[in-house]
Amino acid sequence: MKKIIPIEEGDYYLTPEGYRCFTEQYHLKRGYCCESGCRHCPYGYNPKTNTSEN
Repeated sequence: MKKIIPIEEGDYYLTPEGYRCFTEQYHLKRGYCCESGCRHCPYGYNPKTNTSEN
């Protein structure tokens, strides 16, 4: 079971389209890469090659 991470200020922002975009701060708190190609992934995941820099 995945642990629930409470959302805090600075964890996301709303895009012009109204979507929630998680920041690097949130991804680091979560502690792992979800391999979804997130815009602010601090783990360096590349969805084209399915590899991570870290």
